[in-house]
Amino acid sequence: MSDAAPTPAKAGWIRRYWLDVPLWRRILIGLVLGIIVGLFLKERAAELKWIGDIFVRLIRMLVVPLIFVTVAGGVASMGDPARLGRIGGRTMALYFSLMVVGSAVGLSVGSLIRPGDGVDLSGVVPQTMGEAKPLGQALMEIIPLNPIAALAAGETLSVIFFAVLVGMGLLFVGEEGKPLKAVIQSASSVMLKLVYFVMEVAPFGVFALIAWVVGTSGPAAFINIFKLAICVVIGCAIQTLIIHGGLVKLLARLPVRPFFRDIGDAVMVALSTSSSSATLPVAMRVAQRNLGVSPAVASTVLPLGVTLSMDGTALYVGLLATFSAQVFGVDLQLIDYLAIMAVTTLVALGTAPVPSASLFLLAAVLSVIGLGPEQTALIVGFILPFDRPLDMLRTVPNCTSDLSVCVAVAQWEGDLDLDSYLAAPVE
Repeated sequence: MSDAAPTPAKAGWIRRYWLDVPLWRRILIGLVLGIIVGLFLKERAAELKWIGDIFVRLIRMLVVPLIFVTVAGGVASMGDPARLGRIGGRTMALYFSLMVVGSAVGLSVGSLIRPGDGVDLSGVVPQTMGEAKPLGQALMEIIPLNPIAALAAGETLSVIFFAVLVGMGLLFVGEEGKPLKAVIQSASSVMLKLVYFVMEVAPFGVFALIAWVVGTSGPAAFINIFKLAICVVIGCAIQTLIIHGGLVKLLARLPVRPFFRDIGDAVMVALSTSSSSATLPVAMRVAQRNLGVSPAVASTVLPLGVTLSMDGTALYVGLLATFSAQVFGVDLQLIDYLAIMAVTTLVALGTAPVPSASLFLLAAVLSVIGLGPEQTALIVGFILPFDRPLDMLRTVPNCTSDLSVCVAVAQWEGDLDLDSYLAAPVE
């Protein structure tokens, strides 16, 4: 009888102590246990990383098909082409503005706390991270030569571009496009259900990833960059709680508490994976199920945010610019701060939504204040060994930026279910 199905008592125990526990709590438990196990196992915690890698692969498996079907279906369901332009314009304006603010927050925190004072780079091994693509090339590569190849390669912006075109085609063709529209919208529902299944693995994935990070980095890893780490924590807290909370409260005219209460799943995944791309499927689920955002708005706003909303990156690169200036004794003037904000915001628009991508942008920003490739290589060499924990922190404001903009745009468009927004999150 050992192969028999679970008894009702066992099934009830599983539901009571696992399935009925809100997902964000299960993820938080996994995070805390991961810290404890990482501290205990130290370097041996790297043997657990494969569990986290499986979780990340499951999430990334869903990203590209989810983006395509949700964006194409969302655009097709808008009914009015002018509405697409209005939503897109508002979304881009908010994302760009929040990145400018994020850069200013990073510069301000770095200037007040001055984490670069007294830092010695004499023992640092220089590391080069390559150069960001020229703006013209980056814009041209958004248009895929082969849409199928772009889907296979996971080129997010190209997939979004093609999906918008497909959605617009369905929007304008009318009755003849209804069969394909129904297929795409059905596929979107299926993909969101797959996200629900995959998220049951999240507590185990988060446990393994956090154990690996803590075990291989250890608390001692922050000693050399303690002040910089404190600056990252303070900057991310300001951007997330004050700036994004202020967007929801002041511009969307909504209470803030339900917003932060209901986005825990997405925040935990952002923290553990350090990837905006990997967080997208969870953010889509949270926006529609917990925050009451309509599928049309969520499927338009959130995929754009994967590559175009990089508050945490702008904040971090702005902070590193002040850090670098302090290390090398560069006296920054008002014009330098403005130039750093402008360049940081522009280069952050093209940041890949993967861990440590912001370090690739540092050379372009530091060149504005007269620091060359040699100095940049030293800064990157100093930061790189500790960058993963810092990257985990700065991915959180990327996630909360996407969701706050999504809620604000939905509220302005009349596409927010207020009852769902105010109600406790759906589990």
